[in-house]
Amino acid sequence: MPIFEKLQNAFNTRDTTGYLDLLHEDYQFVRHQSRTTMSKSQWTEVATQMMNSDSLIFRDLRCLYENDEILVEHSVIDFPDVTTEAVLAVHLLKNGKLIRTETGATPISN
Repeated sequence: MPIFEKLQNAFNTRDTTGYLDLLHEDYQFVRHQSRTTMSKSQWTEVATQMMNSDSLIFRDLRCLYENDEILVEHSVIDFPDVTTEAVLAVHLLKNGKLIRTETGATPISN
């Protein structure tokens, strides 16, 4: 199963453990707001809080491109802080897992 399908399933079912299992032990998340990098353990805290929120809603999640080295996906996300953003995520892959994610986001007015 392509990693996009696993990612999509984890988001749609709010499967935090399933999502975190997709992350390589050396995973890094680059925050688009500050361009700072978070380690897997730092990102795990943030991702767990977001995934446990009923206010986090992924809409129109779609794969733009995927191969063994990269996954590019786009979605519209309603965040727990009541903001909505169109998010483009580029995930670098290693050994079938996400090793680095960098996002770009555009705020959407509701």
